[in-house]
Amino acid sequence: MTASETTLQGARVLVTGAGGFIGSHLVEALVHEGARVVAHVHYRSDGGWGLLKHVPQEILEHVDVRPGDVRDAEQLSRAAAGCDVIFHLAALIGIPYSYEAPRSYVETNVTGTLNVLEAARTHGVRRVVHTSTSECYGTAVSIPMQEDHPLSAQSPYAASKVAADMLAASYARSFECPVVTLRPFNTYGPRQSARAVIPTIIVQALCGDRVCLGATAPVRDLLYVEDTAAAFVAAACAPDVVGEVLHVGSGVGLSVGDLANRILEQLGKPGVVVEREEQRLRPGASEVDRLVCNPSRAHELLGWAPTLDLDEGLERTIAYISEHLAEYRPEIYAR
Repeated sequence: MTASETTLQGARVLVTGAGGFIGSHLVEALVHEGARVVAHVHYRSDGGWGLLKHVPQEILEHVDVRPGDVRDAEQLSRAAAGCDVIFHLAALIGIPYSYEAPRSYVETNVTGTLNVLEAARTHGVRRVVHTSTSECYGTAVSIPMQEDHPLSAQSPYAASKVAADMLAASYARSFECPVVTLRPFNTYGPRQSARAVIPTIIVQALCGDRVCLGATAPVRDLLYVEDTAAAFVAAACAPDVVGEVLHVGSGVGLSVGDLANRILEQLGKPGVVVEREEQRLRPGASEVDRLVCNPSRAHELLGWAPTLDLDEGLERTIAYISEHLAEYRPEIYAR
């Protein structure tokens, strides 16, 4: 972490969305950094902690898990008390469901972010690392995309994240709230749900003789989850990044169709047919065709860069999903 002004050793940190895909990996990374982690997970009546259930027990022994809801300002503020850093990852992220229930995305993604920012002000945290998304841009006007690329929300999900980003920026300007916004492109890896493209390709290929996708032409910038988590850790420590929006991605684009064929080749199934499936399509004007970032500012300001190439990342992801295939409801994909 060559650009860092400090480390997280001994720091008390709050992670919202700790039970999610990136959040659970970030919790692991933070414990390895020596941080004292408060993991805020969405409350469930069955007492579940989301994907933290896959985190090794020797890691969880160092984690204070707090079930709650980012929409509850008072409960969130209590969790943030005494924290040096807040990593804000809690969000509703499924794009298809945002067409069905847009209000819930505003309540969680916008109001939840407001509650995080207010908690940061109340408790005087030294850094808030806020999570954005490349979906805020819509289809790229030019490639590679710079941080000043125009925002163009093409789904209710993207609109809620744009609003959350604008709140974070306004708090940095209005209240000197020490916020840095990371804008990940397409993170993938172990624990990701089958709603995402890489797990759904892998599960279908493992379970049947064909892979059914929606549009195969869209191009995405793919980054392994441990590299994404490392960028969050770096953003908590780097100097001169308050108020910044930084891209977290590989800088390399790959079409969904080419990605599917690459996965099939790794699985030894190059002859599997990739077909079109209407229920996987977005509404026409909502489809985002190209997302490829320029991550050079993150390299410069965070002292961070990806460490794992796509083939090795896919190999690790295939191994994980193969081992946990029953959790991906393979009966749905058997053909």
